[in-house]
Amino acid sequence: MNIRTRILILISILVVALAALLWNWYAPGEEPEVASLDYSEFIAAVQQGQVKQVTLTRAGDRLQGVRHDDGEFVTLLPSDPGLMERLLAHKVRVSVGPNTHATGADSFSTGFIGPLLAVLVIVGLVVFVLRKQLGGSTVDFKKFSHRRRMAGHPGTTLADVAGIEEAKAEVAELVDFLRDPARFQRLGGRIPRGVLMVGPPGTGKTLLARAIAGEARVPFFSLSGSDFVELYVGVGAARVRSLFAEARKNPPCIIFIDEIDAVGGKRSSHGEPGAHNEREQTLNQLLVEMDGFSGTEGIIVIGATNRPDMLDPALLRPGRFDRQVPIGLPDLKGREQILEVHMRRLPLAEDVDAAVIARGTPGLSGADLANLVNEAALLAARSHRTEVCMRDFEQARDKVLMGAERRTLVMSEKDKRITAYHEAGHTIVGLLMPDHDPVYKVSIIPRGRALGVTMFLPEQDRYNYSKRQLESMLATLFGGRVAEELVFGPDQVTTGAANDFQRATEVARDMVTKWGLSERVGPLVYHEDSGNVYLGGAGRLRNVGPATAQLIDTEVRAVVERAYRRARTILREQEARLHAMAHALIEHETIDADQIAALMAGSQPPVELGVDGKGSGLTRLLRQGSRLLAEFAVRRAPLWSDRSAGGDVERGQAGRPAP
Repeated sequence: MNIRTRILILISILVVALAALLWNWYAPGEEPEVASLDYSEFIAAVQQGQVKQVTLTRAGDRLQGVRHDDGEFVTLLPSDPGLMERLLAHKVRVSVGPNTHATGADSFSTGFIGPLLAVLVIVGLVVFVLRKQLGGSTVDFKKFSHRRRMAGHPGTTLADVAGIEEAKAEVAELVDFLRDPARFQRLGGRIPRGVLMVGPPGTGKTLLARAIAGEARVPFFSLSGSDFVELYVGVGAARVRSLFAEARKNPPCIIFIDEIDAVGGKRSSHGEPGAHNEREQTLNQLLVEMDGFSGTEGIIVIGATNRPDMLDPALLRPGRFDRQVPIGLPDLKGREQILEVHMRRLPLAEDVDAAVIARGTPGLSGADLANLVNEAALLAARSHRTEVCMRDFEQARDKVLMGAERRTLVMSEKDKRITAYHEAGHTIVGLLMPDHDPVYKVSIIPRGRALGVTMFLPEQDRYNYSKRQLESMLATLFGGRVAEELVFGPDQVTTGAANDFQRATEVARDMVTKWGLSERVGPLVYHEDSGNVYLGGAGRLRNVGPATAQLIDTEVRAVVERAYRRARTILREQEARLHAMAHALIEHETIDADQIAALMAGSQPPVELGVDGKGSGLTRLLRQGSRLLAEFAVRRAPLWSDRSAGGDVERGQAGRPAP
């Protein structure tokens, strides 16, 4: 039940309660019949000794009486100075009180205060409930919660930010502006009004904004874009005015608006009334405050978003947001620096090497690396150790990249055997295809929703993919299904390759419609991105004719079938190695690069698998200068192939889309 429905229900209850109250107060009821006497008749009755008691109204214009036979009467009183003497002479008791048999007008005047008090109590109760429902905004619409840090308290500085050196260099100039603006104004420069930080989630946009304020030691106002959005139209605009009015009292200062797309989204071009009016009025007020007639000297607005495509163009123009600072995923050196920052607070063992961990965590953001360090500390504490060793970091890395192990999931021997051959097929095809990333680890231990995992690591930084590399990737994705088909027969293949097929279809379609890697279709783009470039939004096909659409489908099918045939050819030639690797997986559940190399060479793999006293297989390979570990590029190929339960798999941070 939303707030509007609750308000309507409360108003309905108020109306019904008032109606019932007024009806009960003023509705005509059955009253006893009272005789009305003329004044002369009343005097005659008093003189005859028939009246026992009379009651005068406070107004003195009416009299009620009771006879000796308990009969009641009422009469109007004229001005008679001798009345009291006659009453007392005939021993009539006299009292003064309200008139219980008044007319309608007098009844309303004497009974008005009671209903009024009842109405006020009900209205006050409704207002109190509404305040609770609306978070108190009914009292002060301009009041809202923003976090404010005053000057002189540095807190976070640029030394606490690592892995985004280009972005740090870009914003370091803002610190100089805030510390010594006169140095730039002498040359005709002015302080930028706004800086927009754009990048994927977890890359350090908020941390960098806090570091700017800490370095410059200026007041820092921090809030979210959703803090401006309210139920009533005009509240957000009032809050924007209030925020900038407070900022003008403390120049120079920084206003940081996180998730600015919540308030700075594109305005509607249709002028439709309704739900968007509040957000659009708030955006209009923000535009005026940032670059209008109001002075904003000394105020820098820093916005952060991972959806720059949703922002209104008027907000992005110079004069409002003069600079856009892209903050991407860290490279190898950046990851090493980030790990060193987060490792400062941990008691580390001598074998911990941040460079080794950085090489084994490609594609992770700063938040992912912070989570990895925390997971390693938790693993060490769980084992009752006083130091965090390399083994903890590598187990945490596997958990972050491939998911947590599900050893409680009991697989039947048949499912375990099928999974082993499936992963062995991925591994062998990946090793023998040209220009393919080397295999790092293969496991048939269920992780997340995947029943098995084959993990690859590239040899070098990668910013482009060749046609040969993409074709090798496609063949490797089909290696699992081909292995199942060759060993168990076409009638015994499973749904575990559904995720492989989905990813292979996406890569093949991009090759044909987006990257111009098909000779028949040619170097034409038929693919349109719809979604966020930073979040890997899905795409759609442009409006094309029937003949072109059929040609695209035919070419995509040809690319996929060619890769499938190559995988089949390789596994038929390597059938002995396929059986040997599957048996090793059934026996040991996990094999790393050393064991894979021994199996491919035809020798017996070493017995020790996983971690020994000197570190894991990944550490040994790196220290021996193996070519298996290198840096991933941003927007790289999928990190692993897997056989999933039920034909689907949920990807974590490591499962990023193809380029």
